[in-house]
Amino acid sequence: MLRRIIILFFFGLIYESCNNNSIFEEYTSVGNAWDIDRPVTYNFSIEDTITPFNLFIKLRTDNNYEFSNLFLDTSLICPSNKIFKDTLEYQMAMPDGSMLGSGNMSIKEHKLWFKGYNEIFKFPEKGHYKLVINQQMRVLGSNEGLKFLRGIMDVGFSIEKSF
Repeated sequence: MLRRIIILFFFGLIYESCNNNSIFEEYTSVGNAWDIDRPVTYNFSIEDTITPFNLFIKLRTDNNYEFSNLFLDTSLICPSNKIFKDTLEYQMAMPDGSMLGSGNMSIKEHKLWFKGYNEIFKFPEKGHYKLVINQQMRVLGSNEGLKFLRGIMDVGFSIEKSF
């Protein structure tokens, strides 16, 4: 019996060490609604400019999210203050209205590609980076951004080694 426990422990340890390729992961709660005037910011340091990485924006949504898509503005600020800006659109629901993502019926987790996947992304320089993420949703026909985006509970960011 003790031998089986030890063997299972070592297999679990090996699995975790091989499976953990995340070098940064953090979440920020945005409360009951994501205010357009309150961007989410992540600060992190990078020392490896050779290894390719995948960068993900992660969201936790609940049943109050009422759109089939999501628009985000991002700014990745390098140690030299060079800024990479991008406006991203993500599909959040199927045409039948069912939410994409993983999890139970009331809370879904969305792991959205930010950098990587069909591009090789390497950090251009060593040092301290900052990522700023802001929602830019609008109601159809409106020129004004939606002040409070309901249904987003948490915004996250992760960096994973690309293998």
